[in-house]
Amino acid sequence: MILRRKFYFWSSWMEMIRGKFKPLFVVAAILLSYFIFIEVIIYFESQNPDATIIDHFSGIWYTIVTLTTVGYGDMYPVTKVGKIIGATFVLSSFVIFGFLLGRINQFMQDYYEEKHLGFKGTQFKHHAVIIGWNNSAQAVLEQLLGVGRRAAIVTDKKDDVDLIKETYSPKEIFVLFADYNNLEILKKVNIQDSSMVFVNHPDDTAKLVHILNLKKLYNNCRFVVSLDNADLKSTFLTAGVTHTIAKNEIASKLLASYIFEPDVAAFSEEILSYAETEDDFDIKEYLVIEENPHCNKKYGDAYFEFKKAYNCILVGISKLKNGVRTLMKNPADDVLIEAGDYVLVITDRDSSLLLEKDFKTQEGT
Repeated sequence: MILRRKFYFWSSWMEMIRGKFKPLFVVAAILLSYFIFIEVIIYFESQNPDATIIDHFSGIWYTIVTLTTVGYGDMYPVTKVGKIIGATFVLSSFVIFGFLLGRINQFMQDYYEEKHLGFKGTQFKHHAVIIGWNNSAQAVLEQLLGVGRRAAIVTDKKDDVDLIKETYSPKEIFVLFADYNNLEILKKVNIQDSSMVFVNHPDDTAKLVHILNLKKLYNNCRFVVSLDNADLKSTFLTAGVTHTIAKNEIASKLLASYIFEPDVAAFSEEILSYAETEDDFDIKEYLVIEENPHCNKKYGDAYFEFKKAYNCILVGISKLKNGVRTLMKNPADDVLIEAGDYVLVITDRDSSLLLEKDFKTQEGT
């Protein structure tokens, strides 16, 4: 029994070594055969006074010229043994060429396949990561691209990779084909440097399990999910999800608003999406940095300055203290706007360009 176990151990170990290093063994065997060939042909040719292949330099030159099919004719074997060996070398060169071309072709195919499937990774930073591809994910992606944000998409279907790459520019999106259970591979989408991770699985249970596993490896990431069951919001927030959105809840609020206040509903729906035209409005948030002209000013004073300078409406401030965000909707006039705060404004496309120029930052977190 012990001998059998040892036999299985060594046989499996040798099989693994053979499979892993097989290309190296083949290359080593070819090189060894090549140098043996040179030694043998030099040995026999050097015994003939009319021979030109008499040393290692001439032997290597002859083999290179022959192998590359150039055939200058300045060197050639003159002995019978030399001609037999030379003919053998010429015939074997077809095998060598076939092997080398096959390996190069296979390497290029593997390289482009890995690149196509995203295995080479991306250098995106401050981007959104979307895990799970469907119509809902595509709708979210369209909104992200509309405000100039880049995204990395993770899908477990190869057909999705082709479709996404045909539809969007590689400057805007990165696609990774991966098993959702393989959490380590998410480093390829640079998940640790993303601004938000949108987990988009078919059901809420799968989303929760996936997020709990993700947080073990990427605890600093910010997660957002859309829920089919609004009753699970507290469960997801307890699990560490930053933002939860209940699909039915949003739809029911908009529907009720359209019934009783159709203009309010239409305006609400418009400002939730990005401004496509000059007449469209959007609600945006901007980080306040030290260089911001409104930094350390009171909210009441800034309110009128925003309207006068940018023709937009300041509607709130979000303050971040010790990792906790506090949203202040239309705060008191004496509230101070400080560096590190986010200001929320209703603006059109042209006004947002003026804001970004003066604020020296783009919208979003």
